[in-house]
Amino acid sequence: MGAIPVYRWRLAPDGLATRRQLRACGLRPGGQDVAAQVERPRRRGGPLVAYLYSIEQAKPVRPMTPAKWAALVKANAARRICPECRRDAGYVIPSSLGMCVSCACPEEQRAA
Repeated sequence: MGAIPVYRWRLAPDGLATRRQLRACGLRPGGQDVAAQVERPRRRGGPLVAYLYSIEQAKPVRPMTPAKWAALVKANAARRICPECRRDAGYVIPSSLGMCVSCACPEEQRAA
């Protein structure tokens, strides 16, 4: 693969999009190679880089199958179960706590 064109932030030509922009249009890269990249300068460190793909070569996003929907529902339900007390917290357990608020701060729950 040869060198790819590099554009400055917001100066990429029409017909190219990032993965996120493709997804917003209901598209995916579909196995195509990176067409170009765009660089956004930063004060510290190197520039932020985003890869661009051709919109013409992009393919539609594959629809979710019933099995994928079921797996997603199961995964989201697992994120609500507290590993300490094994109860459904009624919300997604914060990864910063690693357990429901009742288990993480029991003294505050008793005071309330």
